[in-house]
Amino acid sequence: MLMQRKGAALLIVDLQQRLLPAIDDGEAVIGHAVWLAEVAARLGVPTVVSEQYPQGLGHSDPRVLEAAAGAAVVEKLSFSCAADGCLAGTPIDAASQVVVCGTESHVCVLQTAIGLRAAGKAVFLVAEACGSRRPSDKALALARMAAAGIAVVSREMVAFEWLARAGSDEFREISKRYLR
Repeated sequence: MLMQRKGAALLIVDLQQRLLPAIDDGEAVIGHAVWLAEVAARLGVPTVVSEQYPQGLGHSDPRVLEAAAGAAVVEKLSFSCAADGCLAGTPIDAASQVVVCGTESHVCVLQTAIGLRAAGKAVFLVAEACGSRRPSDKALALARMAAAGIAVVSREMVAFEWLARAGSDEFREISKRYLR
């Protein structure tokens, strides 16, 4: 199944200030998530940002919030956004396809993605925009999610599938700015 922007939403899971310094290659994860949020905004795909216990882990990285300007920001205590009920009434609730990224791959991202899949959503996990403290935990999470029917994709797969074709002003703008 290809990703389509109509009926899609982007979910950025727990890219929070106090957690990020512990994430393996955390700066790259943030950079990829910001890239996705900017492409989603340009293509009219709604974004939701979750925050796990922000009183303890801080709020989302400001770069993510800036790139996802206007996004719904939801707080949660459950590791899974799908189990917490925090996505009710957000664009994720109405989406048939959800593109997911964030931290930690083996905890909140995994539990959210599996929960969304169980709820009947097509779920696409952007590998380079996910992170864990240990690379081995991320690798296990990606394998487990793939085995659960979640498509593991790259950020360029997302952009090209949302675009669907070349030759438009939209394609030229995104390819010039983001696809280098």
